Amino acid sequence: MAHTMAAALRENFLGNSPSWYKLSIIGFLILNPVLVSIDGFLAGWVLVAEFIFTLAMALKCYPLQPGGLLAIQAIVLGLASPENVLHETEKNFEVIMLLMFMVAGIYFLREMLLYTFTKILLGVRSKILLSLMFSFAAAFLSAFLDALTVTAVIITVAIGFYGVYHKVASGKRSHHSHDHGTDDEVIELHREDLEEFRAFLRTLMMHGAIGTALGGVTTMVGEPQNLLITEIMGWSFVEFFLKMAHISMPVLVVGLITCALLEATKTFGYGVQLSPKVRDVLEEFDEQMTRERTKSDSSIIVVQAVVALLLIVALGFGLATPGMVGLMVIVLATAFNGITEEHRLGHAFEEALPFTALLVVFFAIVAVIDHQELFTPIIQWVMSVEDAKSQQALFYMANGVLSMISDNVFVATVYIGEVEEMFINGELTRTQFDALAVAINTGTNIPSVATPNGQAAFLFLLTSALAPLIRLSYGRMVIMALPYTITMSTTGLLALWYIPRII
Repeated sequence: MAHTMAAALRENFLGNSPSWYKLSIIGFLILNPVLVSIDGFLAGWVLVAEFIFTLAMALKCYPLQPGGLLAIQAIVLGLASPENVLHETEKNFEVIMLLMFMVAGIYFLREMLLYTFTKILLGVRSKILLSLMFSFAAAFLSAFLDALTVTAVIITVAIGFYGVYHKVASGKRSHHSHDHGTDDEVIELHREDLEEFRAFLRTLMMHGAIGTALGGVTTMVGEPQNLLITEIMGWSFVEFFLKMAHISMPVLVVGLITCALLEATKTFGYGVQLSPKVRDVLEEFDEQMTRERTKSDSSIIVVQAVVALLLIVALGFGLATPGMVGLMVIVLATAFNGITEEHRLGHAFEEALPFTALLVVFFAIVAVIDHQELFTPIIQWVMSVEDAKSQQALFYMANGVLSMISDNVFVATVYIGEVEEMFINGELTRTQFDALAVAINTGTNIPSVATPNGQAAFLFLLTSALAPLIRLSYGRMVIMALPYTITMSTTGLLALWYIPRII
């Protein structure tokens, strides 16, 4: 009986994850107390590496469970306290509200989004032009909305496309029920086309995700840390844009050029075309939907389009926080489209809440970074450099590297706080203060595209329901982001060094 119970516990621990993965997590949990007894600083850095490992293996096991075990152990071992975690969570409460309500709100706009993007996908036959449209549209929207909202939009669109073709590849018609999460029913004839379609969607998703970073750096509402920096610096919307423009605009141009070159050269997993067979299926689907669309269906799309316009206006003019706007979207899109049953509302939150829980676990790891002062030696080293231009460049690079490791919002929060304190103490002039703030903002926004944990939008994509469907793993995201990381980060550094600020 004991042997049977032990075997059952081993089998149940982290479910269907591979045995080597389970043993790795157990090894981490055994190692950490030993490291804490030796040196808390070392244990903190090892914990960060272990958590990144759980993110990298997201397709083996959702990071909430293994990452959560590591976070709980860190609190028990005293690497951070529950109060520290609560403090980090409270600081990011707007991001949590954004996830809970905005992502669910986008779910209720899916018919309009699928209709719009189907027309774009089928109307634009050039893959280079289509990729540029995805990237630029994501950049433009992120400049006025926020990267998480835009990412939620393109995820919804991609799942819609994938579901349409996967159903046909499984030999079913549009009115049949279907689970697109398994390939068991996919007809052998369609398997190769399905793999190509997955690769095609991966490229569009990565172009779109990078686009959110290109646009997010340009305005005060593009990323959460932009708002924080704006508040400390006292900049207006236009002033923020102009302060960043000498870096953000060259990076935007180079990012779009990189997008076109990747598609033209078909390197790093890009350049995959939409298969003629898949195009035929999507065109047939579009024609069928057009034929079968009733007045009620059309009114649903119109209402969703109006709600989407209200969403853009509300966020663009800062009428309310993104989370509150998301709640407004849910209320309007459901009230005017007849969705009043609780179970129909519940489906909208299935995607966002697991990631919301994971994000709070992530804040626990950030609390360890803060409590153990893991970044302090780097900050002290950068501040020891006396040459102003070199200091700005080092701030940019240090923020970039640390954002790849942890989270760009946290890194920006730490650095702008340190710089503000120096300015208050009279150690910096206003000109130096402005220059370092620009370096911090661009450094946390641009190089952080290197890894999924660098930006919340990238992490959301990695842990979304879409990622396993299109086989988008942590490693694949890093590889596909690599050329962008190199070209955009280098351009940002050169622009900071050689191009004078507009104001």
